[in-house]
Amino acid sequence: MVRHFLKDDDLTPKEQAEIIRRAIELKKNPYSEKPFAGPKTVALIFDKTSTRTRVSFAVGVADLGGSPLIIDSQTSQMGAKESVADTARVLGRQVAQIVWRTYAQLGLEEMAEHAGVPVINSLSDMYHPCQILADLMTIQEHKGKLAGLKLAYVGDASNNMANSYLIGGATAGMHVAVAGPANYLPDSHIVARAELIAEQTGGSIAVHGEPLAAIADADVVITDTWISMGQEDEKEQRLRDFAGYTIDQELFAKAKPDAIFMHCLPAYRGYEVAAEVLDGPQSVIWDEAENRLHAQKALMVWLAEQA
Repeated sequence: MVRHFLKDDDLTPKEQAEIIRRAIELKKNPYSEKPFAGPKTVALIFDKTSTRTRVSFAVGVADLGGSPLIIDSQTSQMGAKESVADTARVLGRQVAQIVWRTYAQLGLEEMAEHAGVPVINSLSDMYHPCQILADLMTIQEHKGKLAGLKLAYVGDASNNMANSYLIGGATAGMHVAVAGPANYLPDSHIVARAELIAEQTGGSIAVHGEPLAAIADADVVITDTWISMGQEDEKEQRLRDFAGYTIDQELFAKAKPDAIFMHCLPAYRGYEVAAEVLDGPQSVIWDEAENRLHAQKALMVWLAEQA
């Protein structure tokens, strides 16, 4: 059976831990795995602009012995003159894996249904699971473990990052606390799914309406942009709604003294995070950004082995 990675709980806790372990090994020995030797081709499809995702997947495929084929949906037939299902049938006969940065989660599910090769969600409106693998790897490197740690996510708790932190963090056995204004809290079905996973892994889930409760005694503090792609016309309203949610030195000090700060980037200093925190000694954002490469390589290797 072909395995896909469309959302964080497509991996069991054991599988997630194995991929993170292999990511750390690949960071030490970056050219030790060659599942795409040939070279085989991996399709990298982008409906949204990208820096870290495009670079890390393209470099990763090449490191693994393959050839990255970058497809901008605006210059292809996909979604306009040709359906996702038909595109999947064509690509699946010519490439080893498909990586898609897109909008609708349903599109990814349709691609996976018809491709016949592994499909990876490199970002959708619902989830950003590859980022969470990199983040968990980064936490593992700096803290030596994942299970039992408190992860605090503050800001837009209704977005794809919050969804993935809830589910991915629960899968890792972490105590995940998210905080956002009333209109920016996670959907109940996401919380329920994360709680169910946490019951099995020894983690826990908490949703708060103000940042201090989430950050208190946290081992890891995370935020994300308040204004994602496609929300630019909401900027002024969102800036008002998120007043008091900026992670500054005073708020960050409520976490544990040795807490680390993370942000998936791009970051906007002075909005969701103060420059003193983002660029401070407890920030690990550059390790986090680099680890996209290693975590995604480990994921692609693991998926290639499941076929």
